[in-house]
Amino acid sequence: MGSPGLRPLLLVLLDCWASVSAQAAATPPVTTEGSNSTEAAWTTLRPAFSPRPPGTPKAPGPVSGPRPTPVTDVAALCVCDLSPAQCDVNCCCDPDCSSLDFSVFSACSVPSVTGDSQFCSQKAAIYSLNFTANPPQRIFKLVDQINPSIFCIHITNYKPALSFINPEVPDENNFDKLMETSDGFSLNSESEISFTTQLDTPDTAKYEYGVRLQTSDSFLRFPSPLTSSLCTDNNPAAFLVNQAVKCTRRINLEQCEEIEALSMAYYSSPKILRIPITVQSLLRESLNKTLTRLDNTVVLNQTLTEAGGVKFCTSVALEVKYSLTYTDEGEITKADLSLLLGAVSSALLPLEQKFEIRFIQQNTKPVPLSGNPGYVVGLPLAAGFQPQKGSGIIQTTNRYGQLTILRSTTDQDCLALEGVRTPVLFGYDMQSGCKLRLTKAITCPLAEQRVKSLLKGHGFPDYVAPFGNSRAQDALAWVPVHFTTQAPHVKDSCQLPVALVIEVKWTKYGSLLNPQAKIVNVTANLISSFFPEANSGNERTVLISTAVTFVDVSAPAEAGFRARPTINAKLPFNFFFPFV
Repeated sequence: MGSPGLRPLLLVLLDCWASVSAQAAATPPVTTEGSNSTEAAWTTLRPAFSPRPPGTPKAPGPVSGPRPTPVTDVAALCVCDLSPAQCDVNCCCDPDCSSLDFSVFSACSVPSVTGDSQFCSQKAAIYSLNFTANPPQRIFKLVDQINPSIFCIHITNYKPALSFINPEVPDENNFDKLMETSDGFSLNSESEISFTTQLDTPDTAKYEYGVRLQTSDSFLRFPSPLTSSLCTDNNPAAFLVNQAVKCTRRINLEQCEEIEALSMAYYSSPKILRIPITVQSLLRESLNKTLTRLDNTVVLNQTLTEAGGVKFCTSVALEVKYSLTYTDEGEITKADLSLLLGAVSSALLPLEQKFEIRFIQQNTKPVPLSGNPGYVVGLPLAAGFQPQKGSGIIQTTNRYGQLTILRSTTDQDCLALEGVRTPVLFGYDMQSGCKLRLTKAITCPLAEQRVKSLLKGHGFPDYVAPFGNSRAQDALAWVPVHFTTQAPHVKDSCQLPVALVIEVKWTKYGSLLNPQAKIVNVTANLISSFFPEANSGNERTVLISTAVTFVDVSAPAEAGFRARPTINAKLPFNFFFPFV
């Protein structure tokens, strides 16, 4: 009789055998180039078993038509066939290649060509070379590959999805029908402008570098000269792009009240994404260049007036400075504005305006510099010392106390001036001094140590920055201070330092149009003098002085020309083949 579960098991095995037989019968033969032999191609099958209780009838399969014919014939598809009417090397699927070409191939560059990988079963063209034959031959197999994924596509019942739909081209016969199915056409220029603005507008109040600053109605305008010196008002201000420009305007003085670019409201009224522009500083300049600070930052309009037969326009924006504060995320949190208003007459036309915009990161303090990059006359020299070789330069937080000399006073007392110093400013030759009274009780070594500390001060630097914006970590670029001592050789005398002379040599660096001041050498010379031993009860008065001189060692500028371009052409290594 048999076991009760044996009958379903036999049915499942019979189903599997029928599927294998059907697949084997449908598998095409394998073709070998240059021979008449064929071999069967086996296909790996993955039957699906579904447990079913005994006595339960088998569920009918989905009723569907035959599988649609694939749009792409993998046997005729060759992705490595790049040369028309010519055999490509190692391209085993190239129809232009003959059996003689296949015999010299080293490998198949494309071993297999498949169709859509999402189907559960798909055709695959397999290419290989048989090197055991003489001559070597190409082997081509067209097999059915089984997709092991459980989410594969078994039957495609939507045939148009296998290819792209050809669009219907409008003509005189179907134009009316296409107009009824479409939403119509719009040729409105305003809609195009608004669409472009929406694309450029960030979805939040956060910006990236170079993105123009959006306002409530448009973008923040930053007048700049473009092709000429004339101001162009439609130039947008970009995020994190600091600018400082000058431009001119040709205006009619009679119509100055109607020109928006001259009014204060034109620059203070916009809002940068809900952040209003706040006027922090407002200065007024008269015709004789006198500046007056206005405490009330109310918006002033330009007015055309006449005095003494001369017409002039007042409250005209001469200088505009924006200061924008931003966060790490690129969000603008504060917008400040500084304005300089002045009076303009016909003698001052064309009008010159200055515009500046700078960005400051929130919760950070700007580091003051003595130049960017070159030194600016009147700013202190950046100096410091290196604690050990290979480390960075250590500087004091007080930029005016990094390189100092004695400060002169009216009483000329050196002891009262101890610790009182004045900074060394770039480009300023300075000299200072004082008097030091020494009694017999003070020995010569003690007096020498005391005077030397007065001249050098506390923490005399070892290095000076070559540029005003030099970084402390770039220690190799800093200029060392060459400290020398000059003293007479006299026996039985007390030698005391009496002067410290600092010489700073600098040069003009960079372009002739905008040269930058660069320090190339610093020398500190300590000069000593001898004093005879004084008698008991007598005092000695020592004159101590310090001096700083700046020497321009720039070489005469010579007009130079770029070198002619050289042609570095090399022939290929097999250029003379087969002669060499």
